[in-house]
Amino acid sequence: MPLPKVDVVVIGAGAAGGIAAKELAAHGLRVVLLERGRWYTPADCRKDDLRNQRTTVLGNGTGPDDEGNPRVMVDPDGKERIILPSQPGYNNNAACVGGGTLTYGAMAWRFHPKDFRMRSTYGVPVNSTLEDWPLTYDDLEPFYEKAEWEIGVSGDDSGNPHKGPRRRPLPMKPLPPTREYEILQAAAKRLKLHPFDIPMLRNSVPYNGRAGCMRCRWCVGFTCEVDAKNGTQNTVIPTALSTGLCDLRTGCTARQITLDDRGQATGVDYFDASGRLQHQPASAVVVAACAIESARLLLNSKHRLHPNGLGNRYDWVGRNLQGHTYSGAIGYFPENVYDDLGPGAGIAISDYNHGNPGLMGGAMLCNEFIRLPVQFFNFLPPGTPRWGKGHKDAMRRFYTHTIAVQGPTQEIPMFDARVQLDPKVTDKFGIPVARFSGGKHPHTVEIATAMCEKAAGWLREAGAVQTWPKLPGRGLSGGQHQAGTCRMGNDPKTSVVNRYGQVHETSNVFVVDGSVHVTNGGFNPVLTIMAFAYHASAYMTREWKGTRLQS
Repeated sequence: MPLPKVDVVVIGAGAAGGIAAKELAAHGLRVVLLERGRWYTPADCRKDDLRNQRTTVLGNGTGPDDEGNPRVMVDPDGKERIILPSQPGYNNNAACVGGGTLTYGAMAWRFHPKDFRMRSTYGVPVNSTLEDWPLTYDDLEPFYEKAEWEIGVSGDDSGNPHKGPRRRPLPMKPLPPTREYEILQAAAKRLKLHPFDIPMLRNSVPYNGRAGCMRCRWCVGFTCEVDAKNGTQNTVIPTALSTGLCDLRTGCTARQITLDDRGQATGVDYFDASGRLQHQPASAVVVAACAIESARLLLNSKHRLHPNGLGNRYDWVGRNLQGHTYSGAIGYFPENVYDDLGPGAGIAISDYNHGNPGLMGGAMLCNEFIRLPVQFFNFLPPGTPRWGKGHKDAMRRFYTHTIAVQGPTQEIPMFDARVQLDPKVTDKFGIPVARFSGGKHPHTVEIATAMCEKAAGWLREAGAVQTWPKLPGRGLSGGQHQAGTCRMGNDPKTSVVNRYGQVHETSNVFVVDGSVHVTNGGFNPVLTIMAFAYHASAYMTREWKGTRLQS
């Protein structure tokens, strides 16, 4: 029996999709929210340090549940290799209700005003597609505020003179400082820098019926057993469901957006939790599957009027893949600097995001989250034995005597850093998988390398007697901060969607996740993803009665 038509299908129940579903349902639209993963609880993601040894960057504890969706990586020499979800280089995002917001570190940064005007500020490097956003900081400011108060952010950025203006302070005070915080704060002030409390999507006090943070060490990569870490799974998605107008379907993988003779969307074909192919008719479609999977879905949505994929007439879908090149330094201190208070990260500086001579941007720098012992392996100094007594001795010496400072470098986008469809490899449903190729722009590596020395200088001033860098690699960037593959812009010939996330040639399809980011800032991007989802949803609900948005 055919499924009844709804107003909107939202694909992906993560940071953006959860917000879009709530906003649309709260305004009276009938919504189906499709999620390929399931709704996890803390019991499904136990505090098991070794889990991180067996899985990818943030762990696979929240999906994908199986190896049925491989990807293909093409190296600079043209050599291809198949990568499974459990292997490094997959560039995984959690597949679950809440997406990455279920297990993320929860830093809640607003981008700097200059992050929206990179081309105007710096010009365009050779072999780059650096461009301005069609939005400004001021356009997103009300929606940043809405995310901070509705989802819930703690912290205090009043000591940051480099931030954009805000109308309201953050709703919750920061967590009390750790030992690392106090050591780094004093050093930053001596260097005439401007340290402040990191804004966090984490309750420092009870907020909206959820408990405050209990400061455990198992935070990044794990669910919060007291529900103090705020994501869409415990905020807007429950609100959407409470309207009675939102139907959440888990275990559902979208195959393609279906189109009519005019090239307008008529719904979504998807495989349900039983593996059966279903068609959900809808008046509009919202894509929020993260930059890699959103691009893959558009490329797989081919049609007579869109032979190269939906929104891809000018070959921009899948281009400009960015993540964040994390670089910094680790410092060894003679005294014990570890106090076992989670989440660990707490203090930051934004003095180096812009204004670095000879560099087009920079990065926020902060102390790192607590490293569980199995993760600390990658923070040991160069030359440390990889096993045996020498390795154990190094772990005992360094684990409680080191501070790590690092940050997400503002990446320079490139046309050839991209996601395509692989011509041979398919997932378990027979859908062509994502194929990666390209690398980082040389200036991205230059910026990231400069940030290593900035971090090391901060650590040395704090009392580190030995420092070693966390150097950038040159390979393709993606990972949990993936962005850029469906970039927004005013010109359909050089972008995929407009300033509201609306696909240029298909007015009833929207993309609202990080794939629309023109550049990805020198900060964790989730709050910007949330703000844009609110911004795009406000446009959809305001314009809904217009025939331009409905099939």
